[in-house]
Amino acid sequence: MGFSTGNDGNVITAVAPSISKEEAMPADKTPERPPDSEPALRAIAMPADANPYGDIFGGWLLSQMDLAGGKVATRRARGRTATVAITAMSFHRPVFIGDEVTCYGTIIRVGTTSITVKIESWVRRGTGDEQIHVTEGIFTYVAVDGDRRPRPVPPES
Repeated sequence: MGFSTGNDGNVITAVAPSISKEEAMPADKTPERPPDSEPALRAIAMPADANPYGDIFGGWLLSQMDLAGGKVATRRARGRTATVAITAMSFHRPVFIGDEVTCYGTIIRVGTTSITVKIESWVRRGTGDEQIHVTEGIFTYVAVDGDRRPRPVPPES
């Protein structure tokens, strides 16, 4: 992960690691079932999150995915992380008011200071049990110290 810093030393840009979208999110392989892992986040899509036609704004869903990925990265980094890149994002199906949105995060790369997480979002509509894959994306986070400067990701324990 490469960084550019401003005059005050704060990170202002980052170059994401070399994981292609095709490697992490094959176009012809939409999963039929959610991951077996524990969900990183669950939320209900509410009317305030929708446009006048009842479709949930993509930005709301992207925000939920970032929260989920941040949780996964923070646990792995054993401390604070900051989002530095979204290198791929695909919206497969719409999300509607009342949908239960579940985001799953899988770490796909750990660098010296960075953690790359694949996030998949699934919904259950109404009271149904069917789970529908709606989005996926690749988010990169950097472990930061108390001064908001990059720090090494500790070895896995």
